[in-house]
Amino acid sequence: MLDRADAIRHDPDAFAALLTPAARLLRLDGLMPAVDGDHLCWGSIAEAPDGADFALLGLNGDGRAHLAAIPPAGAEGTAPAMRNPQLMAILGALAPGEAAVYAAARSLLDWHARHRFCPRCGATTHVFRAGWGRKCDADGTEHFPRVDPVVIMIAEHDGRALLGRQPSFPPGRYSALAGFLEPGESIEEAVAREIAEEAGVRVRDVHYVASQPWPFPSSLMIACVAVAEDDALTLDRNELEDAIWVPRDAVRRVLAGEAGAFLPPPPYAIAHTLLSIWAAERD
Repeated sequence: MLDRADAIRHDPDAFAALLTPAARLLRLDGLMPAVDGDHLCWGSIAEAPDGADFALLGLNGDGRAHLAAIPPAGAEGTAPAMRNPQLMAILGALAPGEAAVYAAARSLLDWHARHRFCPRCGATTHVFRAGWGRKCDADGTEHFPRVDPVVIMIAEHDGRALLGRQPSFPPGRYSALAGFLEPGESIEEAVAREIAEEAGVRVRDVHYVASQPWPFPSSLMIACVAVAEDDALTLDRNELEDAIWVPRDAVRRVLAGEAGAFLPPPPYAIAHTLLSIWAAERD
């Protein structure tokens, strides 16, 4: 993992001193990463497009800067890119630390592409703080990247997990339910609300399991398990195409690669981690 070197973000001179031929630039095609097996590819900062700014992703153990290029306004590849099967395959193959670096770079560059104008007054903004902020050219307002928290959860009842499916999923795939936290909500409240809204199930005893950055564009997935008060389902068809209760043994078999009642989420998704942790528990 890279040291994010927050102190350098506050020191323009120290950051400028890092922009030498020794610095490494993340190779991207738009927002698609270049990879070599399970590792990201890096090049020289001389490969950056004309007029680009740089974002400091961090320092390696030797103190060498690792950077991402922030294209100038209007440059090719500045528009946010959507997920696609090729990118999902790359994410599935990247080593965990490499995926984390890519997630930071992708979210940061996407944010810059969306915030070239000040939301307060509409004037143009410029990059500062080693690429981790933008400042308004007119009123000096400072803007910083934000993370959108998302709860992703399993409701359990009598040794079974509640899984849902959206129409956009590949055929047969079911996964944990998920939804954004709303202003004024705790994680526990968001879990209970989302399960009630999507599946009509009331839950209690929410507990946290794990988290994962999800750079589409800049979410933090917060995985939880809750206890359902009953197993009656009333689906919101705007959110879910179907939902099923799956016994723990059946989840274990599917995660082990056996054929079953559903296809699990892919291994790089936190829903897979959540299911694996839940399946490993004893009834």
